Amino acid sequence: MAPKNKFTKEQIIDCAFDIAKVNGINSITIRKVAENLGSSIAPIYVNFNNVEELKREVIRKLIKVSNDILGKQDSGNPFLDLGVASILAAKKYRALFTDFILNPNTYLEEYDRGMEQTILAKIQSDQSLQGFSEEEVMTIFLKMKIFQTGLSIMVGNNLLPKELGEEQIINLLEGTGHDIITAARLRKENNND
Repeated sequence: MAPKNKFTKEQIIDCAFDIAKVNGINSITIRKVAENLGSSIAPIYVNFNNVEELKREVIRKLIKVSNDILGKQDSGNPFLDLGVASILAAKKYRALFTDFILNPNTYLEEYDRGMEQTILAKIQSDQSLQGFSEEEVMTIFLKMKIFQTGLSIMVGNNLLPKELGEEQIINLLEGTGHDIITAARLRKENNND
């Protein structure tokens, strides 16, 4: 007879997500989740075949949380919104964000695929990118993503100068985005001459 399921699948995912928020994605184990739930491992195995399946569900939850954070950003500047959302996620989910970005894993690719539609929709709405080809827009996005990821890591790990407040960080994001787009536009105009 199968063990009685004391916890919903969502409760188990939430527990694993809480573990990842504090200690990173690779800290999730079936035993640790069971311990945090005050349970044996049986209810977890009723819902998940293995820890990898549970970690993938945690990534899906992270995608949902990231989409929620991004959805609340509406400055009119899509790249700024993406950067601010990344910084907010790095602050709120410091260990998970750092572990996710800095440690080799297969989850980042899955996360990027899960966020792709939302990000592309945001980028395509940016009026400052009119006249650029899709390839040029993606190159601009990659440059901004590299900067924003580095800045988010620095924010998440308290590596920025203490006197640099939230407003200055947002100004830095906005200014860098403007500089990248301006440089791309100048390069495009110079190549067309």
